Amino acid sequence: MCTTRPGPASAATYDRIADAIAYIRKNFRSQPSLDDMAAAAGVSRHHFHRLFSEWVGVSPKKFVQYLSIEYAKNVLHEGRASLLDTAYTTGLSGPGRLHDLFVGIESMTPGEFKNGGEALQINYRFSDSPFGRLIVASTPRGVCHLAFVGPNVDELDALRARFRNASFRESDDQFQRDALRIFRDDWSKLDTIKLHLKGTAFQLKVWECLLKIPAGRLATYGTIARTIGQPTASRAVGAAVGHNPVAFLIPCHRVIQAGGQLGGYRWGTTRKSAMVGWEAARSDHR
Repeated sequence: MCTTRPGPASAATYDRIADAIAYIRKNFRSQPSLDDMAAAAGVSRHHFHRLFSEWVGVSPKKFVQYLSIEYAKNVLHEGRASLLDTAYTTGLSGPGRLHDLFVGIESMTPGEFKNGGEALQINYRFSDSPFGRLIVASTPRGVCHLAFVGPNVDELDALRARFRNASFRESDDQFQRDALRIFRDDWSKLDTIKLHLKGTAFQLKVWECLLKIPAGRLATYGTIARTIGQPTASRAVGAAVGHNPVAFLIPCHRVIQAGGQLGGYRWGTTRKSAMVGWEAARSDHR
């Protein structure tokens, strides 16, 4: 079993690894060499192999396989994308069980939804993660927002726009600390992660369905549509997935296109590739 997991310090390496992942995504069909990948990351062959292996838990060459379209197709073909796989309902620990065991959703009341969060006190903080810097925010009832910080979007402004009448304070709390433990080593000691989300009934149904996709597994928009009992609603499912306000905790990065392509991602396709490969590597080494 692979026990190496990136800790908080890994955030400093994300940009360098992301460059390599972007290169791999573009060139995986030609099976790039270690030298090619190291050059894309701007480091020596030896340093790249060590850095990449520490961050991901497998070698760069193995990671190429996890990010290929053929891998995604095999995952779907083997049925590993099933949301109803009862083998994952008991007895397992680690990333594949995290959401089923610890994440609960409490939707905002119709009044809270309508008035833009009036009278809500929202705490927020910035933090590092293995996939880059992020902002996490919470109400007195749970985490309401988690987003990766990018160069072209002010995520704090986006948060304020979603809750235009709420009061904001830069401060951390237990809800945030519980949520950020998802990136740490010992998931068996997680307290319950509470989410307090603003969304339509359909969006909440889709988001709850996403929580049932185990880490290292994938689902298509069509699979989710069928699971929620609306088999013709794939396009609407895609829209709901795109409006997910809580990155990684609600794993919209595990949803791919029917043909096996990873598809787009609100916080960047390179980051999505990193998440899919990171989880797949750990699932194969459990």
